Amino acid sequence: MLMMRLQRVGRKNDPSFRIVVVDKRTGPKSNKNIAILGSYNPKLNHVQVDKTAAAEWLSKGVQPSDTVHNILVGQKVIEAPKKNVLPKKSPIVDEEALAREAEEKAAAEEAAKAAAEAPAEEAATDAPAEETPAEEVAEVETPAEEPAKEETPAEPEAPAEESAEEETKTE
Repeated sequence: MLMMRLQRVGRKNDPSFRIVVVDKRTGPKSNKNIAILGSYNPKLNHVQVDKTAAAEWLSKGVQPSDTVHNILVGQKVIEAPKKNVLPKKSPIVDEEALAREAEEKAAAEEAAKAAAEAPAEEAATDAPAEETPAEEVAEVETPAEEPAKEETPAEPEAPAEESAEEETKTE
């Protein structure tokens, strides 16, 4: 199976890569490339890709690695979402999602302020609705407490029987 992947060609502490089409089983440094499609320099953030050749190889069924996939998405050779190439411990931070969450929190706070400013009549109608979940919670908690109640009545019954026996003896 053919893959579109990066082949490191830079020297020590100066990485630069070629974007190549190579058999998946061959090593990245073997230099047995089928085609060279471009280059990538991460220090300068410079990408050079032959878009037509890359699209042609993709149409033939060549699978890009995750990093090459993200490069091709950035160069608009393919239209797909970028893949997370970082380990699971350090996911990609989506700044847009964080901004949306902040807006949602602000909207929720505004809604809470609007509810607090509502007339007392509306607050009175809201109060019984708030108490209903508390009652449901109490009903949920009672089955957990019932086994403890079953044990406690057994203990007082024993002294009650003893007192009944004492009463019979005194009679």
